[in-house]
Amino acid sequence: MTRWVLHVDLDQFIAAVEVLRRPQLRGRPVVVGGDGDPTKRGVVATASYEARAHGVHSGLPLRTAARRCPEAVFLPVDADAYRAVSSRVMATLRGFDAVVEVLGWDEAFLAVEGDDPEATAREIRARIRAATGLECTVGIGHNKLQAKLATGLGKPAGVFRLTHRNWFEVLGGRPTDALWGIGAKTAKRLRAMGIATVGELAAADPRALAERFGPAIGPWLVRLAQGRDHSPVDGAPHVPRSRGRETTYQRDLRDWQEVRREVANLARQVADEAAAERRPAARVVVKVRYAPFITRTHGRTLEAPTAEAARIEEAALAALDRFTERRPVRLLGVRAEFAR
Repeated sequence: MTRWVLHVDLDQFIAAVEVLRRPQLRGRPVVVGGDGDPTKRGVVATASYEARAHGVHSGLPLRTAARRCPEAVFLPVDADAYRAVSSRVMATLRGFDAVVEVLGWDEAFLAVEGDDPEATAREIRARIRAATGLECTVGIGHNKLQAKLATGLGKPAGVFRLTHRNWFEVLGGRPTDALWGIGAKTAKRLRAMGIATVGELAAADPRALAERFGPAIGPWLVRLAQGRDHSPVDGAPHVPRSRGRETTYQRDLRDWQEVRREVANLARQVADEAAAERRPAARVVVKVRYAPFITRTHGRTLEAPTAEAARIEEAALAALDRFTERRPVRLLGVRAEFAR
């Protein structure tokens, strides 16, 4: 039998959970973010497809979302509800004869064997629908890269197979940032080298890319464009790689001493979570969003991993000191990246 990797991605997960709780919202534009008040500062956590049609997307300021789609229904984030539904979904997936790698609330990889992966994908969709009422898309490939990209091609609520056989037919003419792992900055650097499409990147000289991107990243980019990925589906329990806290302020912080106090407070909250999980932090990252909406980050690597609040706070403040601009601040965040 053939081995396959399936990627399961719940469609518009958070918005879909909210619609299940409020069936009267079905078919209407729904935006979830902050405390649900679009007159306040905050960002969109997710938007229904009806809202996305108006240009509303994750990370967009709520006020901008309200201007783009004034008829939208705005709802507050309810993480406990989403976590509970996600648990039912993942329990459903573990009912299959497969290795399941959970990626987050709304997606997972499955390693399966069989001659008809589409039938397995359809069964996954049916079981999730029966267990939760939610729709999902399933991507099929011979590796995780192919399956992940196939999911995007199958949305919404579909099944799509992407393998070496149709890789270049489907992706060859697309820009390089269509690939999972290549962002806008890398795509821009590739274009400067005359490489604009997936097909061109797949045919590129790995040595030339190694000179530009480094001995590991350069050849990896070529392998990525060729659809090659040898990373296994890992069935170990999903463990977050970091913990973070952030706050959006309804008034700009203009006093940098107040900014320092807020960062110290966030760092202590993060340290409490790290200590509760008995997971030492190896690096601390501070995020500052200046008014109106410009975001910068700086990090500090700890001399030795720790969950001690004083050391995490010290690292956060050291990272904050790397911000040279003293402009008004609308959001602050602190994230601890775990050593293991």
